[in-house]
Amino acid sequence: MSHKVRWGILGVSKFAMSKSAPALCRGSAGEVRAVASRDAARARAAADQLGVPIAYGSYEELLADPEIDAIYNPLPNHMHVPWSIRAAEAGKHVLCEKPLGLSASEVRQLIAVRDRKGVRIGEAFMVRVHPQWIRAKEIVNSGELGELRAVTGHFSYFNRDPRNIRNRLDVGGGALLDIGCYPIFVARFLFGAEPRRVAGLLERDPEMRTDRLTSALLEFPGGQCAFTCSTQLVPHQRIQVLGAKGRVELEIPFNAPPDRPTRLSVDLGGALDGSQIRVETFAVADQYVLQADAFSGAVLGEMEVPVTLENSLGNMQSIEALFRSAESGRWENPADF
Repeated sequence: MSHKVRWGILGVSKFAMSKSAPALCRGSAGEVRAVASRDAARARAAADQLGVPIAYGSYEELLADPEIDAIYNPLPNHMHVPWSIRAAEAGKHVLCEKPLGLSASEVRQLIAVRDRKGVRIGEAFMVRVHPQWIRAKEIVNSGELGELRAVTGHFSYFNRDPRNIRNRLDVGGGALLDIGCYPIFVARFLFGAEPRRVAGLLERDPEMRTDRLTSALLEFPGGQCAFTCSTQLVPHQRIQVLGAKGRVELEIPFNAPPDRPTRLSVDLGGALDGSQIRVETFAVADQYVLQADAFSGAVLGEMEVPVTLENSLGNMQSIEALFRSAESGRWENPADF
């Protein structure tokens, strides 16, 4: 392998072309060599937009290219695991968008292929490498907040377009899979544990049948996580991390802007007027570039994969348990999935 990881991008979705693919091109540890689409004209247009030399008119052509080391997979949710498996079978390392799969069973299939082929595979939870989340974890671990007892939050946007893949039940649409996966991920990250049981409440869109409003409660060995997520509410996101002695609040926890500083607040006094809040500011950082370089570093053997498939399995087990709880009306154990 060359001193830089040679990347190929599998698909030219709006999300990929506006956020993650340009960031992948700006990474210092890798270089994007090819883009693939099932439409050759779209592939060429995307490659030209990104300044990438090669455009393939099929996914199979990209996976067959011996000059490609790693694949970035931003395809729709139901295509994440099938095409990541095909990439791994072709000997490629894979960075796959979240949610990694539609079930814990799918994630286990990917783990088996990874182990058999000896490739690196990771889930693209870009928040894991952002400085504000690294700092939040440091504060929790330092004991400054006292014992961590609760993580609470909300994540929402408004989109009721039935043509949008986020609103199609058959391809893994809905609030919990699309954005609810984030509060679950960061709660597990902060507690450093898996939830023992979860409870979920879902409201489904009457026509599209996707969950448009979901509330969740996760019980950890040391505390609890409570959050709501929605595809049909005013756009908003916040996370609070509460301990016995203090709390941390992340202002823009998930869609951290790449062009201006981010902030978190530390409140150790508990004054309701906010007079004892300490604000920590983080320099401008593009979390998608950080993610690209971190995974490239893992491919080069310089570090570990930031979000392993084992971590992804834990997240998917919690998601499945929440769906099951919403149907059963009971607490569910993620370990059962």
